[in-house]
Amino acid sequence: MAASGERAADLDRLRHEPLWDVLVVGGGATGLGCAVDAAARGYRTLLVERGDYAGATSSRSTKLIHGGVRYLRQGDLSLVRHALAERARLLANAAPLVRPLPFVIPARGLGERLRYSAGLKLYDLLAGARGIAASALLDRRQTLAALPGLRSDGVVGGVRYWDAQFDDARLAVTLMRSARDLGATCLNYCALAGLLKAGGRVCGAELRDAESGEEFAVRARVVINATGVYADAVRRLDDAGAAPLLTPSQGIHLVVDAAFLPGDSALLVPETEDGRVMFAIPWLGKVLIGTTDTARDDLPDEPQPLAGEVDFLLRTAAGVLARPPQRSDVRSVFAGLRPLLAPAASGSHGGGSSASLSREHAIVVGDSGLLTVTGGKWTTYRWMAEQVVDRAAAVAGLPAGVCETRELRLHGCAADSGGGVYGSDAAAVAALPGAGVALHPALPYSEAMVRFAFRCEGARTIEDVLARRTRALFIDAAAAEAAIGRVGEILAEELSPSPERLLALLQAARASAGRFRLA
Repeated sequence: MAASGERAADLDRLRHEPLWDVLVVGGGATGLGCAVDAAARGYRTLLVERGDYAGATSSRSTKLIHGGVRYLRQGDLSLVRHALAERARLLANAAPLVRPLPFVIPARGLGERLRYSAGLKLYDLLAGARGIAASALLDRRQTLAALPGLRSDGVVGGVRYWDAQFDDARLAVTLMRSARDLGATCLNYCALAGLLKAGGRVCGAELRDAESGEEFAVRARVVINATGVYADAVRRLDDAGAAPLLTPSQGIHLVVDAAFLPGDSALLVPETEDGRVMFAIPWLGKVLIGTTDTARDDLPDEPQPLAGEVDFLLRTAAGVLARPPQRSDVRSVFAGLRPLLAPAASGSHGGGSSASLSREHAIVVGDSGLLTVTGGKWTTYRWMAEQVVDRAAAVAGLPAGVCETRELRLHGCAADSGGGVYGSDAAAVAALPGAGVALHPALPYSEAMVRFAFRCEGARTIEDVLARRTRALFIDAAAAEAAIGRVGEILAEELSPSPERLLALLQAARASAGRFRLA
């Protein structure tokens, strides 16, 4: 398959660049954040990702940029305070990908109403001047008006508070393009095959281009392992006896039509049978219901929802929605693996469910100098990256650099850019063939958006387009499946794959669509 001019140039840099300052392995939220931060400091930065950017956990979140109301109950005020500060930065630097969203917690008793109100006043206090708007008590009428799809029996009132919502995969692509704007080289479908060492120190990596099979020996002053739930596997390439940092957990989400919860407010159920909160959130014209927290001993590349998880979400939704969604109402279902810190790594002790494990992060420097970052969540990706690059500079002896990302507006997100999720690129999208042609009647995407994904956003497969450059597979898997053929035709025009390669991409896309449909 033909490499775009941009990708061909990037592969050529791998062949000829004698030494990188920073090599980031992993193209999820944390790795992309590290690449932006390192490039902004002027370091020669290379990021590689074995699949697509945000192809795993980072595209399968609850789509929230938030302080974490439930962490208040756990007493993790430090994490909440940092997350609220980062929420404010993202609202400023990544609009319109990140936007304010009101949440309502219904109360079925006066004691509940007062307890929720007190907790959210603390949330307001921790946000301080960076808060979006103050929380407010709602009476029964106001609560039911804010949540038209809510079961009304027993509701005495509620509390409204504010957090933020985002499109996780679109933000990941925006971070990749921001890193490139700053001079970084970013390559998806370029896998880590091994680590290079000299004198017991990691000094680079062996990489393999997944499309051509070409291998590269890349030297770097420091290697950052930002591979999420696979961080321990990479650490074992360096030290076969490395103790695990992670206890992975699976979370799933269901997507149903907006008719189940009309309006522009999200619903928060603060107490469920498994100790988590549950959200029902308006998102891209649908309602997102999630999530679960199921410990996993394995690390499948394509995690699938377990029957018990689906039943749990449908059962919990039936308890709070006037029209209980059925399995046949589910437009899409997706699962992701969380890189939760193991008790020893997070400083906690004893047993308990994965819902009680830390959402904070760990930064570990091995004896060889391999730097690993794992844990955390989307909201705090920038804060994590700042700390990681500080450590990386010290490990590598790089010239001191000041972190520039606190006020850095991301690609396309200039204050006056407009243009929806495309920001300042909106005019470029509109100028492409197919700008007025719908990809599918049930999807809010044009054929021009597909061309733009291949030409400018690093998409290399049909699934890249339907899952992450658009969110078609996430909002309506059946409609996305129906669009596979047309996306394949556009890919053939843009990337000129061999007939065998195109057939493989079509088959892979259909298999992916099947995973997003509820069996």
